[in-house]
Amino acid sequence: MIMAMSLPHQIRAIAGTPIAADPGSLTSESTSSSTTTVNASAVWKNPLTNLRVSVKNTGDNDRVSPLSSPPLSPVIGGNIRGDLSVACQAFATETETQVENLHSFPESLEKKGKGVPVFVMMPLDSVKMDNTVNRRKAMNASLQALKSAGVEGIMMDVWWGLVERDEPGKYNWGGYTELLEMAKKHGLKVQAVMSFHQCGGNVGDSCTIPLPKWVIEEMDKDPDLAYTDQWGRRNYEYVSLGCDTVPALKGRTPVQCYSDYMRAFRDNFEHLLGDTIVEIQVGMGPAGELRYPSYPEQNGTWKFPGIGAFQCYDKVIYFLFLRLDFMCTFLDSSFAMVNIIKYSNPFLIIVGYVTVLISSFFVQYMLSSLQAAAEAYGKPEWGSTGPTDAGHYNNWPEDTNFFRKEGGGWASEYGEFFLTWYSKMLLDHGERILQSAKAIFENRGVKISVKIAGIHWHYGTRSHAPELTAGYYNTRFRDGYLPIAQMLARHGAIFNFTCIEMRDHEQPQDALCAPEKLVRQVALATQEAQVPLAGENALQRYDEYAHEQILRSAALDVDGNSSDREMCAFTYLRMNPHLFQPDNWRRFVAFVKKMKEGKDVHKCWEQVEQEAEHFVHVTQPLVQEAAVALMH
Repeated sequence: MIMAMSLPHQIRAIAGTPIAADPGSLTSESTSSSTTTVNASAVWKNPLTNLRVSVKNTGDNDRVSPLSSPPLSPVIGGNIRGDLSVACQAFATETETQVENLHSFPESLEKKGKGVPVFVMMPLDSVKMDNTVNRRKAMNASLQALKSAGVEGIMMDVWWGLVERDEPGKYNWGGYTELLEMAKKHGLKVQAVMSFHQCGGNVGDSCTIPLPKWVIEEMDKDPDLAYTDQWGRRNYEYVSLGCDTVPALKGRTPVQCYSDYMRAFRDNFEHLLGDTIVEIQVGMGPAGELRYPSYPEQNGTWKFPGIGAFQCYDKVIYFLFLRLDFMCTFLDSSFAMVNIIKYSNPFLIIVGYVTVLISSFFVQYMLSSLQAAAEAYGKPEWGSTGPTDAGHYNNWPEDTNFFRKEGGGWASEYGEFFLTWYSKMLLDHGERILQSAKAIFENRGVKISVKIAGIHWHYGTRSHAPELTAGYYNTRFRDGYLPIAQMLARHGAIFNFTCIEMRDHEQPQDALCAPEKLVRQVALATQEAQVPLAGENALQRYDEYAHEQILRSAALDVDGNSSDREMCAFTYLRMNPHLFQPDNWRRFVAFVKKMKEGKDVHKCWEQVEQEAEHFVHVTQPLVQEAAVALMH
């Protein structure tokens, strides 16, 4: 009998609550000015007790390859996979009217209590270059469909390159205002990503959004503001962390720019913080991840499963190291000014101030910092360059002297010195930005999170080369994720990790990929550090096999420890037409239901799908029509 009703009445009958259609216009092409508030306590869980991190040793990489590499990294033709990142476009007028009435989801799918809330990533181009919402009608319809499936909320990139594009300090929140209000209207929570990186050049990037043009102008003037590899290749995805405290961006440091941006976001969307906006994910590197751009896909520079390359070869500013012998007594520590002033010599005071100013300005560039660290370590000869025998982007560990398992430089005293410095620069970068973000969003009811890359290839080797070039000092003999987790814990931030959907046997075995072992190590590290762990899938998957793996990973049952610890949230990649295809939609609704119920509810997939089937059947014409429309 219920199927004889109109679609809106069917939805109301299942939901048990009539929802009035929103009177707002969906067709206006004008943009509204911006402004963002919710209690996130129901969404986020606290971590539980400590558990020691232990990583099980796996087999070595026995691949035999040449020991040396050519002087330049090959530039190969790119084969970058496009992201199917198109939202559900505007429905026909009759369908759109029906969608307006679809707001809440059935009580049977709204179980409270334990479980992992599911968020869905928005298309990368949700806001256009003219600062308006992209496919406004489609976006509205898609958000309502997601809410109907029991999704907790959405994740959206708030691009620095769009908002502060034209002038420093001039922010245009344009489409984000409308998009956030749309999410609020449909009762969806929002994870807002402060995207300080370039869009384009990585897996899944379906559009190009560069850094603000005034930032690029400064990087063109001073190329050392960009990450640099040993062959002089510059990377414009993200301003080099070596310049974090250098006032090189129109008089501001990069960290000051990030802080001002986050503060402007807070002030503009104050009314939505803690109510609609429940999380601020702070971008800290390429693809928004806390890492170096060691495996850039753009122009075919890197291809999976290459080891990548270190990014610390900018020009040394030798002026920093000019020796003023008569100043050495006074300028060898951070207390130089005290010593200078003690001698009451005006000339020395002036020279001292200038020298310290120059030191604090230039020492931040990568090679300059390395040289300073090498001198402090007592090995100044180690400071002129990074490893020169670490191979090329597409080499394998055994192709190189530095990463090979027997006698590799990574395990030497020099290797330990360099990798400690390289990884600490990354941790310090995260520390600086988190300190700022924490102060800006304190007492605003939002969580802060940081995304860490799931670099699972060559994980079975001793050196873990791809992780090392990315800045994660993780080897068979050293846990590189515990220091990251501890740094996040100090600031009350969430550890957001990728590759949650992957299984070891699905990956190339010759590359010794081990995503499951990697996720396990990260789960143990976050438990020991008492930091919440959230997850994302790295690739777009709609099959039950991937969903089952996500459920298993989200349960955080490591070493057979069946505690009640679970991931605090999971973000699904990504909202697009394929998600709304009938079979994918059915599996997705069941997946969301299973995640929300939690790991203690033992039901097979067939039972979960059967429980959700009636709801899926009712909504399927809606989403199917959307998918068909998108494919044409």
